[in-house]
Amino acid sequence: MCEDYEKKLKQKTEEIRPAHRPSMEAAWRHWKTVGKPLNSLGKLEDAVVRMAGIRETADYTIGKKALIIMCADNGVVAEGVTQTGQEVTAIVAENFTRRATSVCLMAEIAGVDLFPVDIGMASDVEAVTKPEYKVMSGTKDILLEAAMSRSQAARAVLTGMNIAEKLVKEGYNLLATGEMGIGNTTTSSAVASVLLEQDVEKMTGRGAGLSTEGLNRKIAVIRRAIEMHQPDKEDVLDVLSKVGGLDIAGLTGVFLGGALSRTPVLIDGFISSVAALCAAKLCPAAADSMMPSHRSGEPAGGLVLDELGLSPFIDCHMSLGEGSGAVAAVPLLEMGLAVYRDMSTFDEIHVDQYEEFE
Repeated sequence: MCEDYEKKLKQKTEEIRPAHRPSMEAAWRHWKTVGKPLNSLGKLEDAVVRMAGIRETADYTIGKKALIIMCADNGVVAEGVTQTGQEVTAIVAENFTRRATSVCLMAEIAGVDLFPVDIGMASDVEAVTKPEYKVMSGTKDILLEAAMSRSQAARAVLTGMNIAEKLVKEGYNLLATGEMGIGNTTTSSAVASVLLEQDVEKMTGRGAGLSTEGLNRKIAVIRRAIEMHQPDKEDVLDVLSKVGGLDIAGLTGVFLGGALSRTPVLIDGFISSVAALCAAKLCPAAADSMMPSHRSGEPAGGLVLDELGLSPFIDCHMSLGEGSGAVAAVPLLEMGLAVYRDMSTFDEIHVDQYEEFE
């Protein structure tokens, strides 16, 4: 079965194409005709052009927007690397369906529909859990054994891909990524340390408010787990299965599924950016479909975005998770696209066009 999941994953990723350069060039040409100072919207202009390349057209709109929230538990919580227990994951996951979390309120303002997914929570939540999406009931303790099997990691990635493709078919043309899972900054730091070949201490933060003692314990646990399992940095599935999490794997699939469907996917914070890095390592062409949102308050958040060659739109020192940063960036993208599409051109307002100098 492991080979079947991997074979299917390989087949699907081979169909992913890079950004459509002619559409990006056409978008840049149109920006130069818009009746405002050249390049004056900065990153928002870049974002509009990037989305044109993803969508393969310079004439597009942002319609329905979806936030995919991967929910999963991590066995490493047993090592005291968090302030709270696994039961919080299920509580928050259910609250997503009750409009009772921070990102729910933010998403309502931004016009984004929420799709929480139980890809690996320790407990089922009736309003969230679907057997076809749930890979296992939480990962193993990475200090004692591998987080999951290679087959389970591949299945989780494919699950994320399938969900992204399904939503695109339902008319969503902008996807945002989020997660919920106590202990997932530990697994994300482990994965990032391996993939970026960086010292664990540099890649590990306090998560949801650990004390200095707790942070030191977290660093020690990650370091020992990596030493024990020796994940291969050249093999993303090996890294995910040994020291990763199901939420990371599922989001990796969302980025791949968005790329396959020619749909922009917004990166949220640290956990989401690590998943984006995994997706880019699995299929470099998929990186063209990724859009940054914010710079995470976690110390390694900026490092991962730098590795992806992406500069965040906003920097609010946020570390909430849930997709909150990705949702916060949505109105900015819509504002940039509104100017691009609806503002009069220099010809229409009878003003000489700006000259472009080196």
